[in-house]
Amino acid sequence: MDALRGLALIMMYIDHIPENLLNRFTMRNVGFADAAEIFVLLAGYASWLAYGRRIPLDGFWKICKRIFARCWKIYLFQIGLVLITLFSIYQWRRIWILPVDFLEPELAHGHSILRVFWRLLLLDALPSNLNILPLYIILLAFFPILYLIMKYRWWLALGISFLLWGWVNLDPWFNFPNWLDPDGWFFNPLAWQFLFTLGVYGSILAGKHEGNFPYFVWLQGLAIAYLIFSFLEAFPWGYWGLPDLRLIELHTPAKAYLSPLRLMDVIAIFYLVQSSKWTKQFSENKVGQLLALYGRHSLEVFSLSTVFDLWGRLMFASWGQSLFLQLGINCIAIYILYLLSLYLDKKRQRLRTINLRSQ
Repeated sequence: MDALRGLALIMMYIDHIPENLLNRFTMRNVGFADAAEIFVLLAGYASWLAYGRRIPLDGFWKICKRIFARCWKIYLFQIGLVLITLFSIYQWRRIWILPVDFLEPELAHGHSILRVFWRLLLLDALPSNLNILPLYIILLAFFPILYLIMKYRWWLALGISFLLWGWVNLDPWFNFPNWLDPDGWFFNPLAWQFLFTLGVYGSILAGKHEGNFPYFVWLQGLAIAYLIFSFLEAFPWGYWGLPDLRLIELHTPAKAYLSPLRLMDVIAIFYLVQSSKWTKQFSENKVGQLLALYGRHSLEVFSLSTVFDLWGRLMFASWGQSLFLQLGINCIAIYILYLLSLYLDKKRQRLRTINLRSQ
């Protein structure tokens, strides 16, 4: 799971710089879904492992305190990212010219920031590219209620979550307000909660089968068939100068409210991964362990990668998109993220050693 989450984090970093050449090779080019769906699904999966399994041992309210402490930490990271973003853009504009639409008009001028800062603090104003951590806060804060319903009747939890997701897909205006965008939150929590809930249930199901999903040949066949269809429809044939092999004409599936095509795509991928006998072997080899290093520290890695995304877009907007700059932005950033993950991993191991000695 950590390896898959680490891979999703790297792809999210690459995808968030539109001019990045590497984003021609991420999963969004071979299917309807992208790394964001993987990230949210795994967030639900990890939440059960980190909190759901501990409630019978540590007590419901103690785990609730841990969850809300985590939400507070994520909130502080969000506010920090907002401040770094605004400061970076304001200072960059003092030296280099940026496109007018590089930042929302309401935030583009420093003299107006004080009028909207309270909206930023209340998550009533979410700047572009700073909208996934608020989604995570909402989903994680919702976890204790989801746990109670899931323990009572798992099918009831899935049913309520599905109906809410379906309602949003029928009426996309059913959303949280965003002062910077009349359409509301880009990641509509009322829709994306279903993916989080599926991740929670997937974790419970895998726990009953030694960490894997039950293997069914027919279900694997359906998943593979759907992913082939998804690939044919989503692949940028024209960009590569290839004949268009799409079977039908489809509009790009909506990401904001997690359209059914995107949902089925990520479910198919996750089932194939979690039901495969090769998954554990991959997670234990050198590449899997390297990716897992990123995945174990997802909040810190994602936050720093968001800063690098911003700086990369600033450099591309002002200095062009040369191959040298492409190599620097990708190689240096991913290596620094590796160093951060390595540092945090060693720090965690030291704390565990100290705790064991003190017992």
